[in-house]
Amino acid sequence: MGPVPADPVSTEQVTALRRFNRYFTRRIGALDDHYLGQDRPLGEARLLFEIGGKGASLRDLRARLGLDAGYLSRMLRALQTQGLVQVSVHPGDSRLRVAGLTAAGAAEIREQNRLADALAEGLLGGLDARRRAELTTALDTAHRLLRLAAITVETVDGASPDARACLDAYAADIDTRFPEGFDPATLVRPEEVSGEAGAFLVAYEEGRPVGCGALRRLGPRAGEIRHVWVDPGARRLGLGRRLLDGLEQRAVERRFTVVRLDTHAVLTEAQEMYRACGYTEIPRYDDNVYAAHWFEKRLPAAR
Repeated sequence: MGPVPADPVSTEQVTALRRFNRYFTRRIGALDDHYLGQDRPLGEARLLFEIGGKGASLRDLRARLGLDAGYLSRMLRALQTQGLVQVSVHPGDSRLRVAGLTAAGAAEIREQNRLADALAEGLLGGLDARRRAELTTALDTAHRLLRLAAITVETVDGASPDARACLDAYAADIDTRFPEGFDPATLVRPEEVSGEAGAFLVAYEEGRPVGCGALRRLGPRAGEIRHVWVDPGARRLGLGRRLLDGLEQRAVERRFTVVRLDTHAVLTEAQEMYRACGYTEIPRYDDNVYAAHWFEKRLPAAR
């Protein structure tokens, strides 16, 4: 369950996105059965690109491309018949099947990349340097926001494999940042952040956990936010704020009137985010040996 938008999506916003989708897919030739002039549609061309020189497991390909197993299998069979792809069992895990390019498939990818670069260069060549820079910035912004929009945030049990994997990654990350290191024994316990006691959120991008955050009860009407973490590959998207907002929503659902949190002195970006999200610095309220700053935020009453 993700955070509820503050404002509903307008008809004009939906229309604008759909208009852009129609124009862009037509302009890059996505509707042509011979994408980039090659003898295949965009779906097969994209699958070849995702397999790439290093190969990829079928499980990863399904997640990356959002395809069901049957459709992916049909495309792979077509590419195998054409001598472009070979599928084998993963050498380290017999449960996984891996797709790799043949020599002919690698040659087609090289040509595909050449043609795609030429198409992009042709499009950008119609603009002067200032407008090219403007378009590039706009595309970077669109990519960032679309990634954030596609990420799902779900409440999971604090003892679930995804929750513990995120906490392990969080602990390893801050262990390298804290001058004194970090002891994983200080992480929240599953029972503190599950059920009525609290909540544990995991953010997923294409089926892979890329962030987390925990909420636990401090008192009858007070909660504490812990371990807000975002995978390095998903940072600078705004996901930290989205996780924080989700935890605040879970706190309101539990009729907490205030949430508190602490943070280390070196985590200046976290301190900036908390202040920007309405948190006020307060005196120490706990005995966390890693904390140097303490914050709280008053919450609206549950509806």
